Amino acid sequence: MHPLRTRQHVVAPSLRIPDGAAGAVFAAIRQQGPVARDAIAALTGLSIATVNRQVSALLDAQLLRERPDLAVAGAIGRPRIPVEINHEPYLTLGVHIGARTTSIVAVDLYGRTLDAVETPTPGGAPPQALAALADSARRYLARWHRRRPLWIGVATGGVVDGAAGQIDHRRLGWTAAPVGTVLASALGVPVSVASHVDAMAGAELLLAARKARSADRASSLYVYARETVGYALVIGGQVHTPVSGPGTITGLPVHSELLAGGCGSLESTVSDEAVVAAARTSGILPAAGPHSTIAALARVARQDRGGRSADARVLLGERARVLGGAVALLRDLLNPDDVVVGGQAFTEYPEGLPEVHASFAGQSVLGSRDIRVTAFGNRVQEAGAGVVSLSSLYADPLGALRRSAHRRPDVSA
Repeated sequence: MHPLRTRQHVVAPSLRIPDGAAGAVFAAIRQQGPVARDAIAALTGLSIATVNRQVSALLDAQLLRERPDLAVAGAIGRPRIPVEINHEPYLTLGVHIGARTTSIVAVDLYGRTLDAVETPTPGGAPPQALAALADSARRYLARWHRRRPLWIGVATGGVVDGAAGQIDHRRLGWTAAPVGTVLASALGVPVSVASHVDAMAGAELLLAARKARSADRASSLYVYARETVGYALVIGGQVHTPVSGPGTITGLPVHSELLAGGCGSLESTVSDEAVVAAARTSGILPAAGPHSTIAALARVARQDRGGRSADARVLLGERARVLGGAVALLRDLLNPDDVVVGGQAFTEYPEGLPEVHASFAGQSVLGSRDIRVTAFGNRVQEAGAGVVSLSSLYADPLGALRRSAHRRPDVSA
């Protein structure tokens, strides 16, 4: 495929609440459907004439379907026939590229996970690694012959150029890796690429059902921790992504006598690798093997069998304390309306959350503020990749469908 044509089908993700009429109507139906047109007008604030036009266009595009079986008895006319998302013919594919493992997830138009698989992240130089990744995604997509793929979304660490679909990932040894163009060429659908923490914040914004303050006016801080650490900001209903890429908190100075040998940076102190290394040094975990992982450490902490279990709980509690203090510092600096935390450092060992909350409350100098744990638990990476694959459709469903229809796979890839 000609490189210019391929680049035209790498589309920067749109991690925001839709502001166009079609996107607003689609969102109302996705969240409230099956729903009648007059109810959509009330939900969106659009005129009934505008709603009728958008619903008709979305029906013609087969993104919606009518449900006459749910019409109110005695009601007259098409406007009273409820409509819902026509999710069964379609899917999108999310790909989360981690430093060690890659998750591939199929999602429907509601953002619900249909299926997910995990595979080791390919090693080697970017051309070989991306070719292997594209082959894995292509073979996985072949399973879904009864559904039409509309979009691919990629979420990953490092520095992401969403417009070009390129990634600089220090731990993988990638510089300007053309993830978007490789996948667009191989899979035959448009591709969007986002920072994984931005993607997770986008999932909270667009997929998590919340009845808190209006999401299109609130600001939110999202803090992530697992093998890496990161943060994202949501401002005015949109994930804030600077042109030069997201900022970093990896080098945030923290202090812990139990982790990283005293003073260190946030990532080198609370990452899975750092905590496991401390557990090995303390004799809580063996030096290597399948019983020397962060999951094994959590299992030891839950055993309640003498000193080794108590030491494991102390170590994981210390990680929670450091994380809570880091979140407090970011909260005081940015003062968002909401604070959300996600990643397995928070969700894999929920017994540590009281220490996170206590440390946060004790170190924040601003007024009391609750921390909300991600709605997606240990599946947050999949949810992030999934919402990147859906973001263009949610922002402009008709435009995204037209763009998707114009793509064809490069069979020579």
